[in-house]
Amino acid sequence: MAKAGGITNAVNVGIAVQADWENREFISHISLNIRRLFDFLVQFEATTKGKLSALNEKLDTLERRLELLEVQVSTASANPSVFK
Repeated sequence: MAKAGGITNAVNVGIAVQADWENREFISHISLNIRRLFDFLVQFEATTKGKLSALNEKLDTLERRLELLEVQVSTASANPSVFK
């Protein structure tokens, strides 16, 4: 009778160990995927900041050109003899 109880306990321990390993594997996969997601977001942020910075520089250049054109047009409008 003692042997049967021992086998049952061994089986229960084996099942518990197997479940523990499965849980650890699941947690490991979740952790890995979270780490990958975090790495992607960090890289995405850096790339986006770089692209936005370049776009901002282009917009600044266009704004300066537009201001120059506005000054030239207002100067030409104030002096109609330029058109003759």
